[in-house]
Amino acid sequence: MIHSADIREWRNHDVLDRKGHKIGALEAIYVDTTTDEPAMATVRTGLPTRQRLIFVPLDEAILGPDNVKVAHSKGLVKKAPSIGTDDILPAEQEEAIFKHYDMAYQPGAGGERKLARR
Repeated sequence: MIHSADIREWRNHDVLDRKGHKIGALEAIYVDTTTDEPAMATVRTGLPTRQRLIFVPLDEAILGPDNVKVAHSKGLVKKAPSIGTDDILPAEQEEAIFKHYDMAYQPGAGGERKLARR
């Protein structure tokens, strides 16, 4: 289990897919607002002048000596919803991220966001 306090140390480290292929660099962690546990990460990818942040779930993620290995293929992650490097995730786009990975999406009882950046 990755803890949100630990993950700050991993910023800018490589994010690898389950086969060890580099996806990009870890940018930020988003926690589940109901549990405050890490749920998603943003991965910085693209050319230096055209970078974007792609969302990837942290379920089954493994911390290596200098990387974070996620349970999803590079191809699936590269097609995931993304935001610009200076953007924030709009609440109405959260569900699309969960659907991309075939994950159940349930906002808070009052319509609260499911994800919060840490």
